[in-house]
Amino acid sequence: MDIQKLTTTAEAMVAPGKGILAADESGGTIKRRFDTINVESTEENRRDYREMLFRTAGASEYISGIILFDETLRQNGADGTPLVNVLVDQGIIPGIKVDKGTQRLPEAPTELVTEGLDGLRDRLNEYAELGARFTKWRAVITVGEAIPTTYCIETNAHALARFAALSQEAGLVPIVEPEVLMDGDHSIDRCFEANEAALRELFAQLARQNVVLEGTILKPSMVLSGSTATNRAGPDEIAEKTVDCFKRTVPAALPGIVFLSGGQTDEEATINLNAINKRAAVVGAPWELSFSFGRGLQAAPLKAWSGKVDNLERAKQAFHHRAKLTSAARQGSYLPAMERELSAV
Repeated sequence: MDIQKLTTTAEAMVAPGKGILAADESGGTIKRRFDTINVESTEENRRDYREMLFRTAGASEYISGIILFDETLRQNGADGTPLVNVLVDQGIIPGIKVDKGTQRLPEAPTELVTEGLDGLRDRLNEYAELGARFTKWRAVITVGEAIPTTYCIETNAHALARFAALSQEAGLVPIVEPEVLMDGDHSIDRCFEANEAALRELFAQLARQNVVLEGTILKPSMVLSGSTATNRAGPDEIAEKTVDCFKRTVPAALPGIVFLSGGQTDEEATINLNAINKRAAVVGAPWELSFSFGRGLQAAPLKAWSGKVDNLERAKQAFHHRAKLTSAARQGSYLPAMERELSAV
């Protein structure tokens, strides 16, 4: 294991002012996204859409890396250039989602476990040969009556740590993602408790499996009220509870935290990320606090594109603008008035 290589890559992934685009939607997820704009989810359409994002001029000023789906890592662009090369040529780090999705946790009908460990070592070595430099594995923690259970948290944390150890063995930086879902009517305090429990167990498992924290990135949820809760917490409370939760649970050796947008609107995710960074600056949090947004970066360009070649430049402009605003929030300098600015692409 080349620890220096892992550390250098991890630090580049959370470089100041930059964050990660999650473009790793599974076949089912990208179809649902395309259904909203009445575009058929063909391989060519998926390639054209993602290539549009990847070739947005100036995006590399704000985007350090992009998480790809297996199909995308292997694809060539319309001109025959491998999409991995399109990213590398701009200084953007290619990554790959390696989990196989969630299944029902045995004897726990309301909870899920992520699968994909079988054969993972061989897949990781292949992905490294194809040009990937980091990986991602998503675990799902649901908040509800009497859940999450210790069983669910421990099972998913063990899988995350196993994935992380195998990734580092292959020379790839793991992004460990214990997502506490915002679905439900739970309070922000319940979300805090679930995040705290999940993160404590995750870092205990990472330690047991000899994962090098300096070469690892955490992709967590923000600490939020449930999406259907009454009197949902505002940005300042979200920031305070999120930073406090991480200060209790996340070792300082970790180079960075990249938040998922997790069902928030793009503007909501940006506002909350900004508040978190402002809070972190006040209390002296030891990590880079960045982003790894999927929908939070893609909603605007997807709508602008709508599957039409004539809309490519407008969609690129929408993506560039969203990336610029998210970068500002990652630095605690976002202002809502920026939403109305036009970006120059």
